[in-house]
Amino acid sequence: MQTNPFVNFIKKYTMVIALALVVLVFSLTTDGKILYPQNINNLISQNGYVFVLATGMLLCILTGGNIDLSVGSVVCFTMGIAALLLKAGVPIILAVLAVLAIGLVVGMFQGFWIAWVSVPPFIATLAGMYAFRGLSNVILRGYSVGVNNETFLKIFGGGADCYIPDFFNGAELNITCLAFGVAAVVILFIMTIRGQVARSRMGIKSGSLIGEWFRVLVVSALIIWITYMLAQYKGIHAVLIWITLILLIYGYITTNTAIGRYFYAVGGNEKATRLSGVNTKRVYFLAYANMGLLAGLAGIIALARAGHAEPTYGMGYEMDAIAACFIGGASAYGGVGKITGVIIGAALMGVINQGMSIMGMSANYQSAVKGLVLLVAVLVDVLSKKENA
Repeated sequence: MQTNPFVNFIKKYTMVIALALVVLVFSLTTDGKILYPQNINNLISQNGYVFVLATGMLLCILTGGNIDLSVGSVVCFTMGIAALLLKAGVPIILAVLAVLAIGLVVGMFQGFWIAWVSVPPFIATLAGMYAFRGLSNVILRGYSVGVNNETFLKIFGGGADCYIPDFFNGAELNITCLAFGVAAVVILFIMTIRGQVARSRMGIKSGSLIGEWFRVLVVSALIIWITYMLAQYKGIHAVLIWITLILLIYGYITTNTAIGRYFYAVGGNEKATRLSGVNTKRVYFLAYANMGLLAGLAGIIALARAGHAEPTYGMGYEMDAIAACFIGGASAYGGVGKITGVIIGAALMGVINQGMSIMGMSANYQSAVKGLVLLVAVLVDVLSKKENA
């Protein structure tokens, strides 16, 4: 039975359309201020931790709708350790590697209980949320610890000079930023063509070529527009580099590797996946170990952004990451979700936060609106599942 192409389009791009509408609404209500180059830059730098944490959270959700409630506390914990190490004069490379290793160990610790002892992820990570929040207070002794290492701040997105320098010395525009945008579009075109050629050789049909190239052109136009806007301010923020690297790496892992497909398989049908020979316990373990690793990176980025660590930092970060995944199309039942959806979900949350802040609305209203958006996103998933049942 054929369905209406327009209805299919709306279903497939519901959150993309929602993001476009939200941007349009805030553009009108803020007299276009939300689209100022500086505000676009702030949108990226302020929400860097959301993109990083949501990427790891997606892998957890794929395994069956599971979540990690501890990531906000782990971010605070790793922030505190990083601040103390840098204050003690530990070289940046060693401090960063130590923090990433600690984040990984924390993730492995929680993954052990979830995968090998079969403690429900909600309970295991809830325990971690309390435990690592308490440990954050212990290591920081209830005080704020500042970071004055300019190199660290510059590399990870803190301070006023954390931008890629313009090697072409453009008068009004950052030419280096524009060059990065053009290079990204060229790479996107090359990858699309290579993918089409490979599928053609194998005799695989993958939908309409017109539809695929339409998406490529839209994404390319968006990349050029964003880099043009950033070029009018200071160029490419260091956080944008880290976000891009993480998204590209995990986009490749989830779409082009066996372990990436295992996450989807476990969430789709764990019993069938186990019977096919996949070690499902190892998949769970890897999902939460990876979440700990990315929480460590998010802690480093958040520390550079804030310039200091406090025992209260990181509160609510886990909810931002979870919401970004579900808003971006991840299924509450697991087995469904993409890195591109994470980008849409995190961007939508960032636009809502910034738009309402520019309008002078309180944080309480921001939380209420984000809650409603999350509810609508999950309702769409639930209703679509009932329709297909």
